[in-house]
Amino acid sequence: MKFNAKSVITLGVLVFLIIVFFFSCTRIDAGHEGIRVKQYGSDKGVQDVSLVTGRVWYNPFTESIYEFPIFVQTADYDPFTVNAKDGSVFHVDPTISFRVIAGKSPEIFRKYRKGIDEITRTTLYNYVKDAFRIQFNRYTTDSMISNREGFENAVQKQLSDELVKEGFTLEQLTSGLQYPESITQAIDQKNSAVQQAIRAENELRVTEANAKKLLVQAEAEAKANLLRQQSLTPLLIQQQFIEKWDGKTPLYGAAPVMFKNVQ
Repeated sequence: MKFNAKSVITLGVLVFLIIVFFFSCTRIDAGHEGIRVKQYGSDKGVQDVSLVTGRVWYNPFTESIYEFPIFVQTADYDPFTVNAKDGSVFHVDPTISFRVIAGKSPEIFRKYRKGIDEITRTTLYNYVKDAFRIQFNRYTTDSMISNREGFENAVQKQLSDELVKEGFTLEQLTSGLQYPESITQAIDQKNSAVQQAIRAENELRVTEANAKKLLVQAEAEAKANLLRQQSLTPLLIQQQFIEKWDGKTPLYGAAPVMFKNVQ
């Protein structure tokens, strides 16, 4: 079978068109926004980024398609150090949960010209570090420790406000804050002293309770003895003697005596 030049060219063009067809169509996954970026042509520039969804047809030679997830993502950043207002060094090991605000993907890409992974790794990390550094400059070590909740709320608010401007919503921030070693030792010593004081106070209360118990028992016994003494009259003693008498005359001294004077 013979092919002329025209047939070969036609076949080549057909194969090329089939390849272009397969590479010029994509589908934006659920939970994502698509970004169509024009790389060449008169539309390249400020208006070269547009939002697309679903199945997208594009020119692979002059356009690119990026996907931005709009579901909640979590970024666990590397630890870093930051100084408080009085110079103490704190360690921060932050983790954030965030999401892209729906419809903001084109603006984000237009500004940074990066994918979401690189923006998360670099740009958002810088915002996190800046938020901690700015707030630490407003707190001394003592004020931060005594009001840690207020400090972390201030960091989260500042970071949230900054991310909203960039097209992101901050869902959660975990600081992973670690105190300086000297501060940690001081806190441990203070807690130990408090525990010892509480233990000593509890022991004192137990001792006092036991002493009161013994005192009450002694007072009760003394009152009982007094009542017994008051109730033991001569007639009562003689009556009890008669009830227990065995019929024999008891001896007191050298002579038998029926009743002995108990007064």
